[in-house]
Amino acid sequence: MNSKTGKPLVPNNIETLKPYVAGKTIAEVVELYKPERIAKLASNENRLGCSPKVKKAIDEAFNQIQDYPDPIARKLRSAIAERNGVKPGNVLLASGSESIISILCKTFFLNKENAITADATFVGFFVQIGVRGVHLKKIPVTSEYKYDLKAMVNAIDENTKMVYVANPNNPTGTYNTKNEFDWFVENVPDDVLIVVDEAYYEYAKDVEDYPHALDYKKDNIIVLRTFSKAYGLAGFRVGYAIADEELIKNMMKTKLTFEPTTLGQAAALAAYGDDDFLAKSVDVVEQSKERLYKFFDDHGVNYMPSISNSVMMILPTEEEAIDFTQSMLEKGVILRRINAFGLPNCIRITVGMPEEMEHFERSFLTVTGKG
Repeated sequence: MNSKTGKPLVPNNIETLKPYVAGKTIAEVVELYKPERIAKLASNENRLGCSPKVKKAIDEAFNQIQDYPDPIARKLRSAIAERNGVKPGNVLLASGSESIISILCKTFFLNKENAITADATFVGFFVQIGVRGVHLKKIPVTSEYKYDLKAMVNAIDENTKMVYVANPNNPTGTYNTKNEFDWFVENVPDDVLIVVDEAYYEYAKDVEDYPHALDYKKDNIIVLRTFSKAYGLAGFRVGYAIADEELIKNMMKTKLTFEPTTLGQAAALAAYGDDDFLAKSVDVVEQSKERLYKFFDDHGVNYMPSISNSVMMILPTEEEAIDFTQSMLEKGVILRRINAFGLPNCIRITVGMPEEMEHFERSFLTVTGKG
């Protein structure tokens, strides 16, 4: 607090903000527990890695590392626009989806306006909304751990600026169907922004009743996607938004000028052009999910089927979730307890490579005594 004015140096919304806490790194776990093996199944990364084309692109881009990045990522922007049937002016690139959420918050909110989302969804949205001091209405998810779209529409008032829907949802892996989304889009007023976070789009897009947000030709819809998941580029931090050109033009004013980085842009462009690697990534996830479902069914574990690259395990109590996560961690299996996402008795398990899933299974049987 300033001793002369009595005013706090840090605003109350920042003082009380709960920051995003990332999952533990491999290095942290090795240092703490020194396990014989590691299976990092906490952060929804692509355990297959990334396209082999990325390294060559990075090597070439390194020759320009002394220069500032292209501020609008022209080559990558054009490739994304062409593939999605939009104009380059409809696309914005930034350092991951979380950066784009920050841009949304900086661009569109005025005093006393509010946002609406689920109470069990991506923590990054909670954080960025909180940074701006925006009032957030968290609507409980349904008994099926899905967004309650009707309740969200009912919560809209004259001060609502934005509704945020992650589809598929993180951390539950559940999704709202095309019929549900048709109704939702029709009933959200045109002066309320609909932000659809499709971070797991590549895993979900071929599900029969999954709604592709870009198919809804409305000026108030903003679609978010990322290169951090199926493309395996989480370490490069590249995400993008597709929206009405006027919205994108104004978002460009508030984004950091030189994001993403030169190397990030090059990596993403190379990865975006490798359809074979993308197909392999999706296939690995589907096979490992089926393996995990069978394992859980065989051992009486409660879980939610998923259309993303993770599966949510549901335990009876928060205490059991804490104990299980810690015991698995000591075996070198890094999982994500999702209390920060609003689900204290649940654990999110990233679907990994076969050897990682084997390590999970063996450790599970030892920890639970079911072996």
